[in-house]
Amino acid sequence: MVEPIANQIEQGTLVYDASTNKVGEYLGKAGPYAMLRPVGGGREWEANPGSVRPATPEERLSASVKAANSRSGEGNSVPYDISTPPSPVPDCPSCADLAALRHDARARGDGTAETDANVLLRRHQHRDHDARRHRRIFRFVPYAIVQDPGAEPEYEARCVSGDEDDCGAASGPCGDPATVEEWQRKHTQETRHTRYRRSFADYAVLAPQP
Repeated sequence: MVEPIANQIEQGTLVYDASTNKVGEYLGKAGPYAMLRPVGGGREWEANPGSVRPATPEERLSASVKAANSRSGEGNSVPYDISTPPSPVPDCPSCADLAALRHDARARGDGTAETDANVLLRRHQHRDHDARRHRRIFRFVPYAIVQDPGAEPEYEARCVSGDEDDCGAASGPCGDPATVEEWQRKHTQETRHTRYRRSFADYAVLAPQP
């Protein structure tokens, strides 16, 4: 008996589900099914292991672009300079991977896939390189940034499970992380949602160094 290919796939691999015509992240097995999560997040789904295979570079690229466009639709779009193709930043594995996908697309004459690779490369560079390059650094200033002891930190969680749209349910600001975790457990019991975005906020002051 031939072992289903899903049994040979490592957790975290992007796979193609032929029964739904979707690409998802392989999370593992749940009984007789393969559990998959949409690229970029969302509600998991159960797939027949026999219909699952590793996604091709083109399928991974297309799914990543759709996820990036979805995030841009939420107000995260950036005015990129598209006059010239972006160049990979040296010693950056993510840049190298996207540049390789672009090279393969160009070699086989797939203009759409080449454009998609450029879109993802620009967004990656803006998010992970431009922000660092333009970050203001204080040097030779006799101050230290410390947490304000007179202000309580805040913890919060928001449910981001969902097929097309996030659930959106939120714990609200809490002064104790245990309160947020208890809300997550209760929400999961009521809805079976399992993916949350957690945030922490505190207050900082610049204190003169001795």
